[in-house]
Amino acid sequence: MSDHDPSDRLQALEEKIAAAKTGKVEKHHSEEHYSQAQLAWRMVIELVAGLGIGFGIGYGLDYLLGTTPWLMVLFVFFGLAAGVKTMMRSAEEIQRTQLSEQGGEDGKDKRDGD
Repeated sequence: MSDHDPSDRLQALEEKIAAAKTGKVEKHHSEEHYSQAQLAWRMVIELVAGLGIGFGIGYGLDYLLGTTPWLMVLFVFFGLAAGVKTMMRSAEEIQRTQLSEQGGEDGKDKRDGD
């Protein structure tokens, strides 16, 4: 049959079972990097989308009302503000997710006074 000692196989099996019970799956470094890059692109797209929508609304209103650059400039600033606000909301969501993954219930927001 086999010249391996059954106790070695049993020990290896016990180690595998213990690793499975812990539930921690170690992420490969490249997976974590991909995740961070994906979040960064999400934030950039949110900012650019806010600017683009503001530009489109402003340009459209300028075209209809004949106030050529003024409403476009105003709505570009509104779009910038909306994009930054959305980015900040996304960053807060990401931070909450990472804190909950790290500490479970210890990741609660400290501002609540709990």
